[in-house]
Amino acid sequence: MVTESTRTPFLSFVVPVYGVESYLYQCLESILGGLSDEESDSVELIAVDDASPDRCGEMLTSYAAGRRNVRVVRLTENVGLGLARNAGLAVARGRYVWFVDSDDWLPPASVPTVLGQLRRDEPDVLLLDHLRVHENGRLEVDASSHLLRGVPDPVSLAERPQLLRLQHTAWNKVVRRAFLDELELRFHPGWYEDIPFSHPLLIGAERISVLDRVCYRYRQGRLGAITSTRSGRHFDAFTQYERLFAWMDRHAPDPQLRAELFTLMISHYLVVVGNDDRLHPHLRRPFFRRVAEHYRRFVPEEGYPQPEGVPGLKHRLIGRDAYLAYVALRRAHRMAGRLRGTLGAADTAETAGATASEAAGQSTALAGRR
Repeated sequence: MVTESTRTPFLSFVVPVYGVESYLYQCLESILGGLSDEESDSVELIAVDDASPDRCGEMLTSYAAGRRNVRVVRLTENVGLGLARNAGLAVARGRYVWFVDSDDWLPPASVPTVLGQLRRDEPDVLLLDHLRVHENGRLEVDASSHLLRGVPDPVSLAERPQLLRLQHTAWNKVVRRAFLDELELRFHPGWYEDIPFSHPLLIGAERISVLDRVCYRYRQGRLGAITSTRSGRHFDAFTQYERLFAWMDRHAPDPQLRAELFTLMISHYLVVVGNDDRLHPHLRRPFFRRVAEHYRRFVPEEGYPQPEGVPGLKHRLIGRDAYLAYVALRRAHRMAGRLRGTLGAADTAETAGATASEAAGQSTALAGRR
């Protein structure tokens, strides 16, 4: 069921909702609160109740009452984040669409700033910056945020290839809705649904606008969040990357792009396999084996840009399917981290350097044993 409105907005917000009653009001108000009448008339908020088991459905009913720019889509069964976004997108009428997760929120003045940038540049995709917000209130700049600096006018990926290394999420991109249809892009089921969605957006875009401003706050460590949940569903990442490379085969068979995406894929897998919050120890080895399979399947014949240092060593260990060597390196790296917390600065530098050298040697020796 969808509550109806007769307005034609410029920007549609699609907000999938599931199990977030503690955060939902903050999210919704961060989008619509404080807007002028003109700004309010320019946006619509489509909240998708993904059969949420808590009070979210009641909260959405209450929030939508009397607000003509809020519509609620109610799903009869839980379909997951990607398909819930599709359900909202199907009824969105704005020229642009912004997917916002319901446990996150927007800083003040984000909406009018984004509206102004969209109207000025008329891009296919607008990229924006974000901050990670931890449960204790600590703010963290994303490692890829610096890539947004110094892009005052719309560009293509060919002009700024480094933009492909931005965090591959849907919520840091505002997209021209017709452009999604041109690319035949929708979200797939399963976890890591952003992978085969976000990269094609940048590859296919002729006009990419960059907003070097924090317009999104990304909540970290929430109970129930995918990135802090141990589950075998993290194996969904393999299917999502297979979908991405299948899309590349059909639409963009560029060797340089494939090499860059291959590097990003392996680095992403390394984040997952090394994270205790995502994989139970008994799943780490089979996950590593699947990563090695994907390495052999997708590695470019002409090579690819490997990272330097320890990350590059991990790439090489995956290429050899050397799980025992990877475990040794991971343990040594964690030991060096613990030492940094207990030793003085000078001793830490000396000991950490020795530990890293020892780990590299041990990993090389173990690589042949797998």
